Amino acid sequence: MEHAFCYNQGSAVVNTTKGKVRGYIYDGISMFKGIPYAKAKRFHSPEPVEAWDDVLDATSYGFVCPLLDVTAKPNGELLVPHRYWMMSEDCQNLNVWTPQLPAEEREAGGLPVMVWLHGGGYEAGSAIEQVAYEGENLCRLGQVVVVSVNHRLNVLGYCDLSAFGEEYANSGNAGTEDIIAALEWVRDNISRFGGDPGNVTVFGQSGGGAKVTTLLQTPAADGLYAKGINMSGVIGPVLADETGSGKELVCAMMEELSAGSVKELETVPYAMLAAAYQKVKPKLAAEGKYVGGRPYVNAFYVGTPEKNGFRRETAEVPLMVGSVFGEFTSFAATPYDKSCMTREEGEALVREKMGAEAADALVPLFAKAYPERNPVDLLTLDFIFRLPEMDYIAKRSALNDCTYAYLFNQDLPVDGGRTPWHCADIPYVFHNTSLVPVTQEAGVTEKLERQIFESVIAFAHTGNPDNAYIPHWPVSRPGEENTMVFDTDTRVRTNHDAELLPLFAQYMGPIFQKQMEETMGKVQH
Repeated sequence: MEHAFCYNQGSAVVNTTKGKVRGYIYDGISMFKGIPYAKAKRFHSPEPVEAWDDVLDATSYGFVCPLLDVTAKPNGELLVPHRYWMMSEDCQNLNVWTPQLPAEEREAGGLPVMVWLHGGGYEAGSAIEQVAYEGENLCRLGQVVVVSVNHRLNVLGYCDLSAFGEEYANSGNAGTEDIIAALEWVRDNISRFGGDPGNVTVFGQSGGGAKVTTLLQTPAADGLYAKGINMSGVIGPVLADETGSGKELVCAMMEELSAGSVKELETVPYAMLAAAYQKVKPKLAAEGKYVGGRPYVNAFYVGTPEKNGFRRETAEVPLMVGSVFGEFTSFAATPYDKSCMTREEGEALVREKMGAEAADALVPLFAKAYPERNPVDLLTLDFIFRLPEMDYIAKRSALNDCTYAYLFNQDLPVDGGRTPWHCADIPYVFHNTSLVPVTQEAGVTEKLERQIFESVIAFAHTGNPDNAYIPHWPVSRPGEENTMVFDTDTRVRTNHDAELLPLFAQYMGPIFQKQMEETMGKVQH
């Protein structure tokens, strides 16, 4: 197969509002990497970048936001393959993939735009961190313009210093301000790359999905996007808002660093700042005090819809909302091979692990909700995401006729068929299963990838995920969650787990806590 590559003075050059950028062309896709969309002083709101006279090289990814812990050993790469990159606070940059078009068509705009917000909560991750984030296939096969965004995280992006002066009034949301600055760049420039600024879909997984919700709840973002896809991003208390003052946290960091003023925190080397933050955070967290690392409720951001309701101004924004069967629980290796386990043996294991009372109550409900599954899968069923997600979908669907629910339910060929884990659906959304070996299962992968991908693309183009490769996908309504269950037999189920999940959470809560203590940290996600 011949792969056409082009990099010369006249190809893949676009004149942005700040100056010309030069990328490269590969297999009919023009790629631009590391385009700066803003700049910022530490703890301050983003500012416009200066215009440039020369053509800016956009063939290399830009810096990513520094991690809090740069010493962690990579692990879990079989399940969630990563790539790590050079880090700097100068991380306000984005990447663009766009179908190669004649100049006149590119200037006219018109293609849907998909803006990817990466996972890692509000503390970690990057636009390129996971191998599956690569935007080339999504762009080419979906005929969309793809944008991925780097922005400030952790203590750089979400640390409230407002008690120390007006210049820090929104330091607790600086990372979200970066995302909005990136969306403003998209609004002002994406037509020059062939995209339609009026048809922008923000989409993300885990913390990226939560960021989609954050944008819905932030008035300054209104009008910068038309649709959203929230993948495993409704996490209840795990990513709850921060409230109260950050003064005690900041003072503790200053004491740890022997800093005489907040201004000194602006210039202390990042590694020292991060170390001080990590040292003082646990005590404050144990006392239920502000520790940052998440959006801060103030005049800029109204807070999560779980506590505050959805803003009416964004009620008609179409959303796809969903999660995967196992989420965090499925990261743990299973000590059994389900492929050769009978249903009776599976139920016996549930009784052993959860007790006879729990098994008697839950196994029949599980069989009703998931008739295709062995009862042993109860041990990896997620409720940390799924329960708050059900409430989220009910609240959202009460406001509109454009809320679509889904569940990724496909086991993957690990340990005799492991239930899907957090991030497992990302390669299918980007049409990148070929880059993630663990997705490969003969007779399954290609069909499932097509179903998920075409649903995402249909939604990006029209706001409705219906397409020829899946059954009709009805909207959800309060009391009627119509969930598209993606697996070997993709179909719609209505309220399939509504009876099971609340009861399951009661029995599983204490067990889950122990599982998480054993599992978290074993896989980057």
